[in-house]
Amino acid sequence: MSGSPANQDPTLLRRLLRAKDRMDAASHEEWPVERLAQVSGVSEAHFARSFKQAFGIPPHRYLLTRRIERAMALLRDTDLPITDIAFETGWASLGTFGRTFRDITGDSPSAVRSRAKATPHELGRVPVCIVSAAHRPGLTIAVSEKRRLAADGTNEPEQQQEIP
Repeated sequence: MSGSPANQDPTLLRRLLRAKDRMDAASHEEWPVERLAQVSGVSEAHFARSFKQAFGIPPHRYLLTRRIERAMALLRDTDLPITDIAFETGWASLGTFGRTFRDITGDSPSAVRSRAKATPHELGRVPVCIVSAAHRPGLTIAVSEKRRLAADGTNEPEQQQEIP
């Protein structure tokens, strides 16, 4: 099978979209690959490989992105306590939520909330899908890799060189 989503079987793509839609609808729930594969009706290994091929990121990273995106919207648009937002968006602990949130966005949840409250915006006239896309965190590398790079004092993942 080729590396392009356009070359994937349309039936498989529909199955992958079914799993992606379930994650979107219930991003606060646990979505291990086993559960996602069952929703898609394919093996775990085939699901994980095909999802990344179709959408460009692994399923776990996609789920993290959706959770952080939802948390950012709640921080910006509500006065819910940060602890409630953490649990409502699917995190088992406030510490894990805060650390992952900072790793992905570069700011703490309280800093994001403060900045959003200080900056008046008129997003009411903009479609929700556009606002969500504009505020979607760019999670192109694993969070653990981001932490390692930050500890090493580098900003970019190492480029792998081709061996002739």
